[in-house]
Amino acid sequence: MRAAGQPLRSILIVGGGTAGWMAAALLERLLDRQPVTITLLESPDIRTVGVGEATVPAIRDYFRAIGVSEAEVLREAKGTAKLGIEFRDWARPGDSFFHPFGLYGIASRGVGFHHYWLKRRAAGDATPLADYCLATQMALRGLIMPPAENPPNDLGIFDWTVHFDAGLFARFLARLATGRGVRHVEGTVATVEQDGDSGFLTGVTLQDGSRIEADLFLDCTGFRSLLLGGTLGVPYVDWGHLLPCDRAVAMPCAHGDAFTPYTRSTALSAGWQWRIPLQHRVGNGYVYASAHLSDDEAQAVLRGGLEGEALAEPNFLRFTTGHRARVWEKNVVALGLSAGFLEPLESTSLTLIQSGVERLGNLMPDRGFAPELADEFNRITALEYARIRDFLLLHYWANGRVGEPLWDACRSLVLPEALAHKVALFRSRGVFARYEWESFRDPSWLSMYAGFDLLPDRYDPLADHFTDGELEGAFARMREAIGRAVSLAQPHRDYLQAIGGLAGAGV
Repeated sequence: MRAAGQPLRSILIVGGGTAGWMAAALLERLLDRQPVTITLLESPDIRTVGVGEATVPAIRDYFRAIGVSEAEVLREAKGTAKLGIEFRDWARPGDSFFHPFGLYGIASRGVGFHHYWLKRRAAGDATPLADYCLATQMALRGLIMPPAENPPNDLGIFDWTVHFDAGLFARFLARLATGRGVRHVEGTVATVEQDGDSGFLTGVTLQDGSRIEADLFLDCTGFRSLLLGGTLGVPYVDWGHLLPCDRAVAMPCAHGDAFTPYTRSTALSAGWQWRIPLQHRVGNGYVYASAHLSDDEAQAVLRGGLEGEALAEPNFLRFTTGHRARVWEKNVVALGLSAGFLEPLESTSLTLIQSGVERLGNLMPDRGFAPELADEFNRITALEYARIRDFLLLHYWANGRVGEPLWDACRSLVLPEALAHKVALFRSRGVFARYEWESFRDPSWLSMYAGFDLLPDRYDPLADHFTDGELEGAFARMREAIGRAVSLAQPHRDYLQAIGGLAGAGV
């Protein structure tokens, strides 16, 4: 019988990398007044994937929670600023649009700005929606400034995040966590021990014969999912029928293009390519469907499009989109790739690690491991994965790349019910459906709808409170105000130098 009511004595994190060290650094802060020992076991013989060089703004909450600043992370992990993602050739070859971390325009009288924009569009005004977003206008000019704490109106509301070298970030967190008391052990797991009656894990034995016991185990072993998938046999929910890409090849290169404060995603014939600018290099990768492209062909395409000299040999990844049916099973909680995988199209890899650790903190068990805690953890996690999946799926389904087998097949996909309803509701009259545990808010969905031209023919009739002439003047003033705000921003490179970055970066 489990020891209900008795606090945890020990937590063992199996696996390092970004997932393991993010968990260690945050749990140390969350449990700093608890009599619990946190140990991270890392094998020097197992290579980490190093995913997550691009992030979303939620990571800034993580920085605050572990007591570091964005500037510190940018310096330590050779990072750059990120105001959003540019999508090239997705809507159709030759076109691009931007997914910003910011609002569009100003709502009025309870009516969303996009309805007034639709009204102006119907009257013949072809001004792009992007002209009414400060984050977009800064990003496309290569400018950056930290968000204001108290902007005068919605036009000044935007957020930002960072790109960073995932390996350097993990090492930074390792120094931070071990300096605060997290125990770091190097070794490779030989066997995993379980209680014969309950099936709960009791410890691991290493190849050198040493043994580590724990009450709670965090599986951060990557795609192997050594504890959750391997030992406990929790099955995998496969979403490959919805998101067809199952391979990636990554290769860093020297800078040769603009030093942009945003990520770039470019659609290609069998998938898409990422570009992530860092201080010392550019991260590049081709995410593709093996049914439509071989590994050799993918490597050749990626290498042929590099903007500068290749800095490493290609790194190939094979993956299955989806997640474990239960991410918390018995006394094991999986984080990162051990829990599931969603391709990095919207930079959500680290978000899922962060939210998993935060959720565990909110539902932290005692040694009794009440099953209700795991049930709630798994319910929320499944919802979070599904919501992100649907946002990613919209990119594929809405594409305008006609005549290419992968993309033609994506347009014919049958959407999950929740996503189909969301799209239909917006296309009917510009209404946003909002679901529990959405990772992306209305402005993000609006950027997709507008970028892919999934716009309604009708706008909210309440937008007719203002005449076309009144809106024309108001919209001109909004663009002028955004222009004035943009003039206060500084070049991306200057900003990084001002916070002590770029030293020895070679850019």
